[in-house]
Amino acid sequence: MSTEVITHFAQLALSAPVLQAVNEIGYESPSPIQAQAIPPLLAGRDLLGQAQTGTGKTAAFALPILSRLDIGLAQPQVLVLTPTRELAIQVAEAMQTYARHLKGFHVLPIYGGQGMDTQLRALRRGVHAVVGTPGRVQDHLRRGTLKLDRLTTLVLDEADEMLRMGFIDEVEQILQHTPAEKQVALFSATMPAAIQKVAQKYLRDPVEIKIKNKTSTVAAISQRYWEVTGLHKLDALTRILEVEEFDAMIVFVRTKTATVELAERLEARGFSCSALNGDMNQVLRERTVERLKKGSLDIVVATDVAARGLDVERISHVVNYDIPYDTEAYVHRIGRTGRAGRKGEAILFVAPREKRMLRAIETATRQPITPMQLPSHADIADRRVTQFKQTISATLAAQELDFFEKLITDYQREHDVTVDKIAAALAYLVQKERPLLPAAEKSTAPAAARADRAERQEKPRGRDEARRGHTAERSVEAGMVRYRMEVGRDHGVQPKNIVGAIANEAGMDSQNIGHIKLYDDFSTVDLPAGMPKDIFKHLTKVWVCGQQLRLSVLSGDGQQGEHKSAAAPAPRKDQPKHAKPHPKKSAKPKPKVKMKK
Repeated sequence: MSTEVITHFAQLALSAPVLQAVNEIGYESPSPIQAQAIPPLLAGRDLLGQAQTGTGKTAAFALPILSRLDIGLAQPQVLVLTPTRELAIQVAEAMQTYARHLKGFHVLPIYGGQGMDTQLRALRRGVHAVVGTPGRVQDHLRRGTLKLDRLTTLVLDEADEMLRMGFIDEVEQILQHTPAEKQVALFSATMPAAIQKVAQKYLRDPVEIKIKNKTSTVAAISQRYWEVTGLHKLDALTRILEVEEFDAMIVFVRTKTATVELAERLEARGFSCSALNGDMNQVLRERTVERLKKGSLDIVVATDVAARGLDVERISHVVNYDIPYDTEAYVHRIGRTGRAGRKGEAILFVAPREKRMLRAIETATRQPITPMQLPSHADIADRRVTQFKQTISATLAAQELDFFEKLITDYQREHDVTVDKIAAALAYLVQKERPLLPAAEKSTAPAAARADRAERQEKPRGRDEARRGHTAERSVEAGMVRYRMEVGRDHGVQPKNIVGAIANEAGMDSQNIGHIKLYDDFSTVDLPAGMPKDIFKHLTKVWVCGQQLRLSVLSGDGQQGEHKSAAAPAPRKDQPKHAKPHPKKSAKPKPKVKMKK
């Protein structure tokens, strides 16, 4: 193996399409396990890797595997076994991202709890890679629906976790169904005797890699996380910036493009902000850092590589807008604050499927990361009022105001108004661009009122009642379709979460979202007829409160049906054909919703 120190992905012999995807994603420097694992895997060697979750394992095996793939052969050439369906989905999504320039590439996650028909259709169409849990993979092998005769690479991810969950026998049985000539990569955080036995039996002269689990002391840094819900991340960040007492801040994102886009959006919202990424020349970078040091710039949106070595004492906060790919990157990020004995604050945005990385970060730092509540509109109003009062006090203390006092006295006498009224008008003019009572975000403003209405309505008493057909208690308005979502009160969902998710993910004006009703383990929502199939398909995969919506159409009798684009619902059996419009509603049907591009 070469003794060359690998500091850039360009030094690795990855295929051109895969390397292009890596560059677009924003990866610039391989993690230790990637630098050590990619060369032998590209060379076709077996590999035994000991590494914790959060070290960049997925890219370590996915990038070389995709570089060696025969894209013209639409049969399973790669099988990745994972202990959980959540990990299977994550790995499959990562592989699809890395293969974005491999035309025609298909990867299929297979796991229990998902309909078998969907998996069977995908297997019949042809896939290049399968990522699955041992139980469901074994089920397909018994049925004869998964053929592994063209398999070239097998990956066992988190093998010790599969052992702990009792899957090791299934793993061995699956291995016995694979061709003798294949590449095997086994990754495990620990190496108990049972895992060593599997490695000795099925791996041939493997390259062994052991990545030490580095832990860092970050006691001077307070760490919090916000679980990404229906509210858009940009709106959440804006609320935090409004209320948090910070001197200077770094906001970390994954890609160079995102630094520019987010910085521009924050500037448009009135914040002093600039991007910092690897595409900037040295002069511009130094100028940005100098502005941050001097206080003429308060917020920098940066990538991991661009922020390395950045040492600015006034950085009091680090926000992980995008969760990092490995724990080491997280430690580097939050290390930009808490300098020179000062206390630092670190905030992490975490999507439901990223909880594994959150736990890995807690393990690596040996520090708990506490959940945080986003500031409410009342909190933002209180903060703005306090700042406004402070501005008044500072002005009274520092400025000569005799001329303005005379001006106000003259105006009062000429127009016969009180000083209070004049002061209120001046306060409005000063704060016109930044109202002291901020309105709710456009995407979620109607949600609050709708949520209040939903909470006041009589709620179904339980699963049995709901399943007897009570989902259709209220008539569906003309031009609307009622959908079922597999998230309910048991999961902690509120109407505002549903409205926020649909409005943001579908690019839909929230005013077009109709009646929402919550049940124990599911909910219903009325949406305009004519939803495009691609939007519907996307919404079925959206996560709210840790649950996939798995959207489905409800027919008039409360039964689930198939979604049909641009089709209005059939009339309810209990609804007259020529029913009069509700007195408070227009008789005119709602227009089909316009989706934002």
